[in-house]
Amino acid sequence: MEDIKQIRKNSFIRGMLIGVLICIVVVAITRMVDGAYTDSVPLPENVSLQEDSAVNEEMIAKLQALEQTIEEYYYLGDVSIEDYQTGVYKGMLQGLGDVYSEYYTEEEINDLLEQIEGTFYGVGAYISLDPASGLPKISGVIKGAPAEEVGLRANDIIYEVDGVSTYGMSLTEVVSMIKGDEGTEVHLTIVRTGEDDYLDIYATRREVETPTIEYKMLDDKMAYILISEFDEVTVSQFESALEQARQEGMQGVIFDVRANPGGSLDAVVKMLRQILPAGDIVSTKNKYGEGHVYTCDGREKIEVPVVLLVDMNSASAAEIFAAAIKEHEIGTLVGTTTFGKGIVQQIIPFADGTAVKLTVSSYYTPQGNDIHGVGIEPDILCEFDGEAYYASEEHPDNQLEKAKEVLRELMKQ
Repeated sequence: MEDIKQIRKNSFIRGMLIGVLICIVVVAITRMVDGAYTDSVPLPENVSLQEDSAVNEEMIAKLQALEQTIEEYYYLGDVSIEDYQTGVYKGMLQGLGDVYSEYYTEEEINDLLEQIEGTFYGVGAYISLDPASGLPKISGVIKGAPAEEVGLRANDIIYEVDGVSTYGMSLTEVVSMIKGDEGTEVHLTIVRTGEDDYLDIYATRREVETPTIEYKMLDDKMAYILISEFDEVTVSQFESALEQARQEGMQGVIFDVRANPGGSLDAVVKMLRQILPAGDIVSTKNKYGEGHVYTCDGREKIEVPVVLLVDMNSASAAEIFAAAIKEHEIGTLVGTTTFGKGIVQQIIPFADGTAVKLTVSSYYTPQGNDIHGVGIEPDILCEFDGEAYYASEEHPDNQLEKAKEVLRELMKQ
């Protein structure tokens, strides 16, 4: 759409103009993130300005000139000093050109911690970035949440939130706009494949508990374990689901990481140690060539056939999970090629309560493959039949049916 292209152009120019501060602090932090770093980074005192740094006298003079110009000519209201400063800090991270690196205010980082705890007020949708348009999209919805009730679907592009364009915003900013007080309404303007015009969808916010594991026993003693994301709480939930499946006589298992946006590297490693044979799980490497290899001793290797469901929204930690299963040859991947996010981010807090999230390393599969921008291809390609799924109240899932078919054949061997 032509208006989307124009928004992208304007947002790029804006990002280039404001992306220019705290370089000294960023360099100091990136040298510390490869270890088990947990303390807040102290803010520097009496910093001397250097000409080879972005933060120099010329740059400060330019910022002051911009501030004076805004104060003299800007028409739509006053801007606080805090707003100026936050905008500059966010601009510095935008200047990296990395959609996964961003600056968090104290309020934003607290909101993020709330999400990690598993309960928040919102519509119950997972949001990721659509690489084709540069806009946020729905990558999955939580069962029973407002997003499902109003008909939001995976791959819906979020064009506007309450009439405000989302292009150029970080995912954190979009999520903060969608979240809100319980009982309030949010208006999402959606672009959906197959629709000729925008869709206006209204959802009422309420408390949403984020499930991370869903387990059930299917016919023929086939266990089904859905993993919606990889959080620390997911590790024990995964272990419990596996144990229950074994007690119920599991003869094969389908793991499902479709629409899984990823999560904690530590969590996915712990989970894979519950099913993999001995060997490498994943390795990382930072800008200095330093890294870490995560391994498995194989003592808990799963002994039944495995099928893993994947799709274009399986990303990051979900791809670590998929690559390990595929390359250790303990399971068959069914679905479509995964997202292709082969980089790792870390949140580094500052002493003043703010924080940054930075891309700190790349990760590599057990066989040393870099899947960033490429994804992982399934062993058996099966496109999701969304038309059939959304046209029926029974929501027939053709990919799951294909996974059952494949697992039945594996269980006969």
